[in-house]
Amino acid sequence: MMFESLQARLGEIFRRLTGRGHLSPEDVDAALREVRLALLEADVHFTVARDFVARVREAAVGQEIWKSLTPAQQVIKIVYDELVRLLGGAHRDLRTAPQPPTVLLLVGLHGTGKTTTAAKLGYLLRRRGRHPLLVATDLRRPAAVEQLEAVGRQAGVPTFTQAGATDPVAVALAAVDHARRSGHDVLIVDSAGRLHIDDPLMAELARMREALRPTEVLLTLDAMAGQDAVRMAQGFAALGLDGLILTKLDGDARGGAALSVVAVTGVPILFVGVGERVEALEPFHPDRMAARILGMGDVLTLIEKAQATMDAEAAAALERRLRRGEFTLADFLEQLRQVRRMGPLDQLLELLPGLGRMRGALQVDEQQLVHVEAMINSMTPEERQNPAIIDGSRRRRIARGSGMSVQDVNRLLKQFEEARRLVRQVQGLGRRGKRVRGTAGEAGPFPGGGLPWL
Repeated sequence: MMFESLQARLGEIFRRLTGRGHLSPEDVDAALREVRLALLEADVHFTVARDFVARVREAAVGQEIWKSLTPAQQVIKIVYDELVRLLGGAHRDLRTAPQPPTVLLLVGLHGTGKTTTAAKLGYLLRRRGRHPLLVATDLRRPAAVEQLEAVGRQAGVPTFTQAGATDPVAVALAAVDHARRSGHDVLIVDSAGRLHIDDPLMAELARMREALRPTEVLLTLDAMAGQDAVRMAQGFAALGLDGLILTKLDGDARGGAALSVVAVTGVPILFVGVGERVEALEPFHPDRMAARILGMGDVLTLIEKAQATMDAEAAAALERRLRRGEFTLADFLEQLRQVRRMGPLDQLLELLPGLGRMRGALQVDEQQLVHVEAMINSMTPEERQNPAIIDGSRRRRIARGSGMSVQDVNRLLKQFEEARRLVRQVQGLGRRGKRVRGTAGEAGPFPGGGLPWL
Protein backbone atom coordinates (compact mmCIF):
# COMPACT_ATOMS: atom_id res chain seq x y z
CA MET A 1 0.00 0.00 0.00
CA MET A 2 0.99 3.60 -0.61
CA PHE A 3 3.65 4.84 1.89
CA GLU A 4 2.78 1.97 4.25
CA SER A 5 6.20 1.51 5.87
CA LEU A 6 6.91 5.26 6.15
CA GLN A 7 3.47 5.97 7.57
CA ALA A 8 3.93 3.24 10.20
CA ARG A 9 7.35 4.55 11.26
CA LEU A 10 6.25 8.17 11.53
CA GLY A 11 3.08 7.16 13.36
CA GLU A 12 5.12 5.28 15.95
CA ILE A 13 7.48 8.24 16.44
CA PHE A 14 4.68 10.74 16.92
CA ARG A 15 2.64 8.47 19.20
CA ARG A 16 5.59 8.31 21.57
CA LEU A 17 5.97 12.07 21.31
CA THR A 18 2.32 12.80 22.11
CA GLY A 19 2.47 10.48 25.11
CA ARG A 20 4.63 13.00 26.96
CA GLY A 21 3.07 15.97 28.67
CA HIS A 22 6.23 18.07 28.45
CA LEU A 23 8.86 18.17 25.71
CA SER A 24 12.42 19.38 26.06
CA PRO A 25 14.65 20.45 23.13
CA GLU A 26 16.47 17.14 23.61
CA ASP A 27 13.20 15.21 23.15
CA VAL A 28 12.52 17.01 19.89
CA ASP A 29 16.07 16.38 18.65
CA ALA A 30 15.74 12.67 19.41
CA ALA A 31 12.42 12.49 17.57
CA LEU A 32 13.86 14.32 14.55
CA ARG A 33 16.80 11.90 14.41
CA GLU A 34 14.26 9.08 14.17
CA VAL A 35 12.34 10.98 11.48
CA ARG A 36 15.55 11.37 9.47
CA LEU A 37 16.26 7.64 9.80
CA ALA A 38 12.69 6.82 8.73
CA LEU A 39 13.09 8.98 5.62
CA LEU A 40 16.39 7.35 4.72
CA GLU A 41 14.86 3.88 5.17
CA ALA A 42 12.07 5.02 2.83
CA ASP A 43 14.76 5.62 0.16
CA VAL A 44 14.48 9.40 0.35
CA HIS A 45 17.56 11.14 -1.08
CA PHE A 46 20.01 11.75 1.78
CA THR A 47 20.37 15.49 1.12
CA VAL A 48 16.59 15.85 0.98
CA ALA A 49 16.22 14.04 4.32
CA ARG A 50 18.98 16.12 5.89
CA ASP A 51 17.54 19.44 4.71
CA PHE A 52 14.00 18.42 5.69
CA VAL A 53 14.99 17.66 9.30
CA ALA A 54 17.05 20.85 9.48
CA ARG A 55 14.05 22.97 8.41
CA VAL A 56 11.77 21.24 10.94
CA ARG A 57 14.33 21.81 13.73
CA GLU A 58 14.75 25.46 12.73
CA ALA A 59 10.98 26.03 12.76
CA ALA A 60 10.63 24.28 16.13
CA VAL A 61 13.34 26.43 17.67
CA GLY A 62 11.89 29.61 16.16
CA GLN A 63 8.43 28.87 17.55
CA GLU A 64 9.82 27.65 20.90
CA ILE A 65 7.30 24.79 20.78
CA TRP A 66 8.44 23.31 24.12
CA LYS A 67 6.83 26.30 25.84
CA SER A 68 3.48 25.45 24.23
CA LEU A 69 0.72 23.57 26.07
CA THR A 70 0.59 21.11 23.14
CA PRO A 71 4.22 20.83 21.98
CA ALA A 72 3.78 17.44 20.26
CA GLN A 73 0.96 18.76 18.09
CA GLN A 74 3.13 21.73 17.17
CA VAL A 75 5.93 19.38 16.05
CA ILE A 76 3.52 17.33 13.94
CA LYS A 77 2.09 20.51 12.40
CA ILE A 78 5.59 21.66 11.45
CA VAL A 79 6.37 18.24 9.94
CA TYR A 80 3.13 18.38 7.95
CA ASP A 81 3.91 21.87 6.63
CA GLU A 82 7.43 20.82 5.61
CA LEU A 83 6.11 17.67 3.90
CA VAL A 84 3.74 19.83 1.84
CA ARG A 85 6.68 22.05 0.89
CA LEU A 86 8.83 19.01 0.06
CA LEU A 87 6.13 17.59 -2.23
CA GLY A 88 5.87 20.81 -4.20
CA GLY A 89 3.72 23.19 -2.16
CA ALA A 90 0.63 23.95 -4.24
CA HIS A 91 -1.22 21.78 -6.73
CA ARG A 92 -0.63 22.63 -10.40
CA ASP A 93 -2.94 21.49 -13.16
CA LEU A 94 -2.15 21.04 -16.83
CA ARG A 95 -1.64 24.20 -18.84
CA THR A 96 -3.63 24.70 -22.02
CA ALA A 97 -2.53 26.33 -25.25
CA PRO A 98 -4.08 29.70 -26.22
CA GLN A 99 -5.03 28.15 -29.56
CA PRO A 100 -5.94 24.44 -29.73
CA PRO A 101 -4.69 21.85 -29.87
CA THR A 102 -2.84 21.64 -26.56
CA VAL A 103 0.10 19.29 -27.13
CA LEU A 104 1.26 17.06 -24.26
CA LEU A 105 4.54 15.25 -24.97
CA LEU A 106 5.01 12.16 -22.76
CA VAL A 107 8.59 10.95 -22.35
CA GLY A 108 10.14 8.17 -20.29
CA LEU A 109 11.94 4.85 -20.35
CA HIS A 110 10.46 1.41 -21.01
CA GLY A 111 8.67 -0.08 -18.03
CA THR A 112 7.56 3.19 -16.45
CA GLY A 113 3.98 2.88 -17.74
CA LYS A 114 4.23 5.67 -20.29
CA THR A 115 1.85 4.18 -22.87
CA THR A 116 -0.86 3.18 -20.38
CA THR A 117 -0.48 6.58 -18.69
CA ALA A 118 -1.17 8.27 -22.03
CA ALA A 119 -4.51 6.44 -22.22
CA LYS A 120 -5.32 7.21 -18.56
CA LEU A 121 -4.57 10.88 -19.15
CA GLY A 122 -6.81 10.83 -22.21
CA TYR A 123 -9.60 9.26 -20.16
CA LEU A 124 -9.23 11.89 -17.42
CA LEU A 125 -9.34 14.74 -19.96
CA ARG A 126 -12.34 13.20 -21.71
CA ARG A 127 -14.16 13.13 -18.36
CA ARG A 128 -13.39 16.85 -18.06
CA GLY A 129 -15.18 17.52 -21.33
CA ARG A 130 -12.13 17.72 -23.58
CA HIS A 131 -11.64 15.90 -26.90
CA PRO A 132 -8.20 14.25 -26.66
CA LEU A 133 -6.33 12.34 -29.36
CA LEU A 134 -3.55 9.85 -28.67
CA VAL A 135 -0.57 9.95 -31.03
CA ALA A 136 1.60 6.87 -31.56
CA THR A 137 5.21 7.92 -32.22
CA ASP A 138 7.02 5.00 -30.57
CA LEU A 139 7.94 3.36 -33.86
CA ARG A 140 10.84 1.24 -32.59
CA ARG A 141 9.36 -0.95 -29.85
CA PRO A 142 7.52 -3.98 -31.25
CA ALA A 143 3.72 -3.66 -30.99
CA ALA A 144 3.98 -0.25 -29.27
CA VAL A 145 1.49 1.29 -31.72
CA GLU A 146 -0.93 -1.61 -31.28
CA GLN A 147 -0.62 -1.33 -27.48
CA LEU A 148 -1.52 2.36 -27.56
CA GLU A 149 -4.51 1.65 -29.79
CA ALA A 150 -5.69 -1.08 -27.39
CA VAL A 151 -5.46 1.03 -24.22
CA GLY A 152 -6.95 3.97 -26.13
CA ARG A 153 -10.03 1.86 -26.94
CA GLN A 154 -10.37 0.99 -23.25
CA ALA A 155 -10.27 4.70 -22.41
CA GLY A 156 -12.64 5.65 -25.21
CA VAL A 157 -9.97 7.87 -26.80
CA PRO A 158 -9.03 7.60 -30.53
CA THR A 159 -5.43 7.02 -31.60
CA PHE A 160 -3.67 8.64 -34.55
CA THR A 161 -1.29 6.31 -36.41
CA GLN A 162 0.44 6.21 -39.78
CA ALA A 163 1.03 2.77 -41.25
CA GLY A 164 4.62 2.17 -42.35
CA ALA A 165 5.89 5.45 -40.87
CA THR A 166 9.52 5.63 -39.78
CA ASP A 167 9.89 9.27 -38.70
CA PRO A 168 8.17 9.97 -35.34
CA VAL A 169 8.43 13.75 -35.78
CA ALA A 170 6.59 13.57 -39.12
CA VAL A 171 3.85 11.46 -37.49
CA ALA A 172 3.45 13.96 -34.66
CA LEU A 173 3.22 16.93 -37.05
CA ALA A 174 0.64 15.09 -39.16
CA ALA A 175 -1.35 14.43 -35.97
CA VAL A 176 -1.41 18.16 -35.20
CA ASP A 177 -2.88 18.90 -38.64
CA HIS A 178 -5.41 16.09 -38.22
CA ALA A 179 -6.44 17.41 -34.79
CA ARG A 180 -7.10 20.90 -36.16
CA ARG A 181 -9.28 19.51 -38.94
CA SER A 182 -11.20 17.04 -36.76
CA GLY A 183 -11.79 19.17 -33.67
CA HIS A 184 -9.50 17.47 -31.16
CA ASP A 185 -8.36 20.06 -28.62
CA VAL A 186 -5.68 17.97 -26.82
CA LEU A 187 -2.91 15.84 -28.34
CA ILE A 188 -1.20 13.28 -26.11
CA VAL A 189 2.00 12.20 -27.84
CA ASP A 190 3.38 8.82 -26.74
CA SER A 191 7.07 9.20 -27.59
CA ALA A 192 9.71 6.51 -28.00
CA GLY A 193 11.36 4.98 -24.95
CA ARG A 194 14.52 3.00 -24.29
CA LEU A 195 15.81 0.62 -21.66
CA HIS A 196 18.16 3.39 -20.57
CA ILE A 197 18.88 7.02 -21.44
CA ASP A 198 21.17 7.32 -24.47
CA ASP A 199 22.20 10.01 -26.93
CA PRO A 200 20.01 8.83 -29.86
CA LEU A 201 16.91 8.87 -27.63
CA MET A 202 17.61 12.36 -26.31
CA ALA A 203 18.36 13.65 -29.80
CA GLU A 204 15.07 12.28 -31.12
CA LEU A 205 13.08 13.77 -28.23
CA ALA A 206 14.84 17.13 -28.59
CA ARG A 207 14.00 17.15 -32.31
CA MET A 208 10.36 16.35 -31.51
CA ARG A 209 10.18 19.11 -28.91
CA GLU A 210 11.65 21.61 -31.35
CA ALA A 211 9.17 20.66 -34.07
CA LEU A 212 6.03 20.36 -31.90
CA ARG A 213 6.58 23.18 -29.41
CA PRO A 214 4.48 21.22 -26.86
CA THR A 215 2.47 22.95 -24.16
CA GLU A 216 3.78 20.47 -21.57
CA VAL A 217 6.63 17.94 -21.57
CA LEU A 218 5.68 15.29 -19.02
CA LEU A 219 8.06 12.61 -17.74
CA THR A 220 6.61 9.31 -16.47
CA LEU A 221 8.51 7.78 -13.56
CA ASP A 222 8.07 4.46 -11.78
CA ALA A 223 7.48 5.40 -8.12
CA MET A 224 8.73 1.99 -7.00
CA ALA A 225 12.16 2.68 -8.52
CA GLY A 226 13.11 4.99 -5.62
CA GLN A 227 16.38 6.83 -6.21
CA ASP A 228 16.65 5.37 -9.71
CA ALA A 229 13.55 7.39 -10.59
CA VAL A 230 15.23 10.54 -9.28
CA ARG A 231 18.35 9.86 -11.37
CA MET A 232 16.14 9.22 -14.39
CA ALA A 233 14.45 12.60 -13.91
CA GLN A 234 17.85 14.27 -13.73
CA GLY A 235 18.82 12.52 -16.97
CA PHE A 236 15.77 13.87 -18.80
CA ALA A 237 16.17 17.38 -17.37
CA ALA A 238 17.98 18.58 -20.51
CA LEU A 239 14.68 18.37 -22.41
CA GLY A 240 13.19 21.06 -20.23
CA LEU A 241 10.59 19.10 -18.27
CA ASP A 242 7.36 20.82 -17.26
CA GLY A 243 5.86 18.14 -15.03
CA LEU A 244 6.16 14.61 -13.68
CA ILE A 245 3.73 11.69 -13.58
CA LEU A 246 4.51 9.09 -10.90
CA THR A 247 3.16 5.67 -11.86
CA LYS A 248 2.57 2.61 -9.64
CA LEU A 249 2.35 4.77 -6.52
CA ASP A 250 -0.26 2.40 -5.07
CA GLY A 251 2.45 -0.28 -4.80
CA ASP A 252 5.13 2.00 -3.32
CA ALA A 253 5.31 1.26 0.42
CA ARG A 254 8.32 3.53 0.97
CA GLY A 255 7.69 6.72 -1.01
CA GLY A 256 11.31 7.70 -1.64
CA ALA A 257 10.74 8.85 -5.23
CA ALA A 258 7.70 10.98 -4.41
CA LEU A 259 9.46 12.67 -1.50
CA SER A 260 12.74 13.29 -3.34
CA VAL A 261 12.09 14.02 -6.98
CA VAL A 262 10.54 17.50 -6.63
CA ALA A 263 13.25 18.74 -4.28
CA VAL A 264 16.06 17.36 -6.46
CA THR A 265 14.73 18.41 -9.88
CA GLY A 266 12.51 21.40 -9.10
CA VAL A 267 9.86 19.93 -11.42
CA PRO A 268 6.31 19.51 -9.99
CA ILE A 269 4.40 16.24 -9.84
CA LEU A 270 1.15 16.71 -11.76
CA PHE A 271 -0.41 13.23 -11.62
CA VAL A 272 0.03 9.90 -9.86
CA GLY A 273 -0.98 6.45 -11.06
CA VAL A 274 -2.75 4.47 -8.34
CA GLY A 275 -3.78 1.28 -10.12
CA GLU A 276 -4.09 -0.56 -13.41
CA ARG A 277 -7.60 0.57 -14.31
CA VAL A 278 -8.00 3.29 -16.90
CA GLU A 279 -9.50 5.69 -14.34
CA ALA A 280 -6.64 5.12 -11.85
CA LEU A 281 -4.83 8.40 -12.51
CA GLU A 282 -5.24 11.16 -9.92
CA PRO A 283 -4.21 14.83 -9.91
CA PHE A 284 -1.40 15.31 -7.39
CA HIS A 285 -2.13 17.53 -4.39
CA PRO A 286 0.90 17.99 -2.09
CA ASP A 287 -1.21 18.87 0.96
CA ARG A 288 -3.44 15.82 0.56
CA MET A 289 -0.46 13.52 0.01
CA ALA A 290 1.26 14.87 3.13
CA ALA A 291 -1.91 14.15 5.10
CA ARG A 292 -1.94 10.55 3.78
CA ILE A 293 1.70 10.05 4.76
CA LEU A 294 0.94 11.21 8.32
CA GLY A 295 -2.13 8.94 8.53
CA MET A 296 -4.65 11.80 8.48
CA GLY A 297 -6.58 10.52 5.48
CA ASP A 298 -7.71 12.43 2.40
CA VAL A 299 -11.40 13.17 2.64
CA LEU A 300 -11.38 15.64 -0.27
CA THR A 301 -10.12 13.01 -2.72
CA LEU A 302 -12.71 10.55 -1.39
CA ILE A 303 -15.48 13.09 -2.02
CA GLU A 304 -14.17 13.78 -5.53
CA LYS A 305 -14.15 10.04 -6.30
CA ALA A 306 -17.74 9.77 -5.11
CA GLN A 307 -18.84 12.76 -7.19
CA ALA A 308 -17.11 11.38 -10.29
CA THR A 309 -18.92 8.03 -10.07
CA MET A 310 -22.30 9.16 -8.73
CA ASP A 311 -25.33 9.71 -10.92
CA ALA A 312 -26.88 12.95 -9.62
CA GLU A 313 -30.45 12.04 -10.65
CA ALA A 314 -30.19 8.55 -9.14
CA ALA A 315 -28.75 10.01 -5.93
CA ALA A 316 -31.62 12.51 -5.69
CA ALA A 317 -34.18 9.75 -6.26
CA LEU A 318 -32.55 7.62 -3.55
CA GLU A 319 -32.58 10.56 -1.15
CA ARG A 320 -36.32 11.02 -1.72
CA ARG A 321 -36.95 7.33 -1.03
CA LEU A 322 -34.82 7.45 2.11
CA ARG A 323 -36.80 10.44 3.36
CA ARG A 324 -39.93 8.30 3.01
CA GLY A 325 -38.20 5.50 4.91
CA GLU A 326 -37.84 3.33 1.79
CA PHE A 327 -34.65 1.38 1.30
CA THR A 328 -34.71 -1.80 -0.79
CA LEU A 329 -32.21 -4.43 -1.82
CA ALA A 330 -32.18 -2.81 -5.27
CA ASP A 331 -31.00 0.44 -3.62
CA PHE A 332 -28.47 -1.56 -1.60
CA LEU A 333 -27.12 -3.17 -4.80
CA GLU A 334 -26.81 0.19 -6.58
CA GLN A 335 -24.90 1.68 -3.64
CA LEU A 336 -22.59 -1.33 -3.65
CA ARG A 337 -21.89 -0.88 -7.36
CA GLN A 338 -21.14 2.81 -6.87
CA VAL A 339 -18.59 1.98 -4.16
CA ARG A 340 -16.91 -0.55 -6.44
CA ARG A 341 -16.74 2.01 -9.25
CA MET A 342 -14.84 4.36 -6.94
CA GLY A 343 -11.89 1.95 -6.83
CA PRO A 344 -10.42 -0.86 -4.71
CA LEU A 345 -11.71 -0.88 -1.14
CA ASP A 346 -8.26 -0.87 0.45
CA GLN A 347 -7.44 2.37 -1.39
CA LEU A 348 -10.72 3.95 -0.30
CA LEU A 349 -10.08 3.02 3.33
CA GLU A 350 -6.67 4.72 3.15
CA LEU A 351 -8.47 8.01 2.48
CA LEU A 352 -10.38 7.88 5.78
CA PRO A 353 -8.67 9.71 8.66
CA GLY A 354 -7.09 7.43 11.26
CA LEU A 355 -7.53 4.16 9.36
CA GLY A 356 -3.91 4.05 8.18
CA ARG A 357 -2.75 2.76 11.56
CA MET A 358 -5.42 0.01 11.46
CA ARG A 359 -4.20 -1.51 8.19
CA GLY A 360 -3.06 -4.71 9.84
CA ALA A 361 -6.44 -5.26 11.53
CA LEU A 362 -8.50 -4.43 8.43
CA GLN A 363 -8.91 -7.44 6.17
CA VAL A 364 -10.47 -6.19 2.93
CA ASP A 365 -11.86 -8.91 0.67
CA GLU A 366 -13.16 -7.54 -2.61
CA GLN A 367 -14.58 -10.98 -3.41
CA GLN A 368 -17.19 -10.57 -0.67
CA LEU A 369 -18.71 -7.68 -2.62
CA VAL A 370 -18.89 -9.90 -5.70
CA HIS A 371 -20.70 -12.57 -3.65
CA VAL A 372 -23.22 -10.05 -2.31
CA GLU A 373 -23.94 -8.78 -5.82
CA ALA A 374 -24.39 -12.35 -7.08
CA MET A 375 -26.94 -13.13 -4.36
CA ILE A 376 -28.98 -9.98 -4.99
CA ASN A 377 -28.87 -10.60 -8.75
CA SER A 378 -30.33 -14.06 -8.10
CA MET A 379 -33.44 -12.51 -6.52
CA THR A 380 -36.60 -11.56 -8.40
CA PRO A 381 -37.56 -7.86 -8.64
CA GLU A 382 -40.35 -8.53 -6.14
CA GLU A 383 -37.89 -10.08 -3.66
CA ARG A 384 -35.53 -7.14 -3.94
CA GLN A 385 -38.42 -4.75 -3.32
CA ASN A 386 -39.83 -6.71 -0.37
CA PRO A 387 -37.27 -9.04 1.29
CA ALA A 388 -39.89 -10.10 3.86
CA ILE A 389 -41.37 -12.56 1.33
CA ILE A 390 -38.07 -14.48 1.04
CA ASP A 391 -38.95 -17.71 2.83
CA GLY A 392 -36.92 -20.90 3.17
CA SER A 393 -37.53 -22.22 -0.35
CA ARG A 394 -36.73 -18.86 -1.90
CA ARG A 395 -33.51 -18.67 0.10
CA ARG A 396 -32.45 -22.08 -1.18
CA ARG A 397 -33.20 -21.00 -4.77
CA ILE A 398 -31.16 -17.78 -4.33
CA ALA A 399 -28.26 -19.76 -2.86
CA ARG A 400 -28.26 -22.20 -5.78
CA GLY A 401 -28.51 -19.38 -8.33
CA SER A 402 -25.58 -17.44 -6.85
CA GLY A 403 -23.35 -20.39 -5.99
CA MET A 404 -23.48 -19.47 -2.31
CA SER A 405 -24.85 -21.23 0.77
CA VAL A 406 -28.19 -20.63 2.50
CA GLN A 407 -26.21 -19.34 5.49
CA ASP A 408 -24.64 -16.69 3.25
CA VAL A 409 -28.09 -15.60 2.06
CA ASN A 410 -29.32 -15.44 5.67
CA ARG A 411 -26.32 -13.33 6.64
CA LEU A 412 -26.93 -10.91 3.75
CA LEU A 413 -30.60 -10.46 4.65
CA LYS A 414 -29.72 -9.87 8.31
CA GLN A 415 -27.10 -7.26 7.42
CA PHE A 416 -29.52 -5.55 5.04
CA GLU A 417 -32.23 -5.44 7.71
CA GLU A 418 -29.77 -3.84 10.15
CA ALA A 419 -28.80 -1.25 7.52
CA ARG A 420 -32.46 -0.46 6.82
CA ARG A 421 -33.20 -0.11 10.52
CA LEU A 422 -30.29 2.32 10.86
CA VAL A 423 -31.62 4.38 7.93
CA ARG A 424 -35.02 4.60 9.60
CA GLN A 425 -33.48 5.65 12.90
CA VAL A 426 -31.51 8.44 11.24
CA GLN A 427 -34.65 9.60 9.41
CA GLY A 428 -36.53 9.58 12.71
CA LEU A 429 -33.90 11.79 14.31
CA GLY A 430 -34.14 14.18 11.37
CA ARG A 431 -37.92 14.46 11.65
CA ARG A 432 -37.64 15.29 15.35
CA GLY A 433 -35.16 18.06 14.51
CA LYS A 434 -32.29 16.50 16.38
CA ARG A 435 -28.71 16.76 15.26
CA VAL A 436 -26.44 13.78 15.10
CA ARG A 437 -23.11 14.87 16.51
CA GLY A 438 -19.83 12.98 16.19
CA THR A 439 -17.60 12.24 19.15
CA ALA A 440 -14.39 13.47 17.51
CA GLY A 441 -12.64 16.51 18.92
CA GLU A 442 -12.50 19.87 17.29
CA ALA A 443 -10.71 19.78 13.96
CA GLY A 444 -7.15 21.00 14.08
CA PRO A 445 -5.06 22.53 11.33
CA PHE A 446 -4.91 19.27 9.40
CA PRO A 447 -7.02 17.83 6.56
CA GLY A 448 -9.52 15.33 7.92
CA GLY A 449 -9.58 17.04 11.34
CA GLY A 450 -7.52 16.06 14.35
CA LEU A 451 -4.48 13.89 14.77
CA PRO A 452 -4.73 10.10 14.38
CA TRP A 453 -2.29 9.45 17.22
CA LEU A 454 -4.19 11.32 19.94
